[in-house]
Amino acid sequence: MKRHLPVLSLVLLSLCGVAMAQQTQIPGGASAADDSRPTRGMSEASVEARFGAPVNKVAAVGEPPISRWEYPGFIVYFEYDLVIHTVVRR
Repeated sequence: MKRHLPVLSLVLLSLCGVAMAQQTQIPGGASAADDSRPTRGMSEASVEARFGAPVNKVAAVGEPPISRWEYPGFIVYFEYDLVIHTVVRR
């Protein structure tokens, strides 16, 4: 029985490590499941309906056209009319 104790301890420690590894933190205190910002694939209409009108809209440039909407807490980047990225303002 004494031989199995170290093996059992290692198994339990590894399981604890797996449980802790599933927790995702993003710098700034937000979690991966945070829905306080627009997510990839949302349309301009759904972003405006959910978060209101942006403080500033910057016209599209380049090909494909990339535009951005600026909100007090974040900036949303669009390709055509779909969100491709959201950046938190510091």
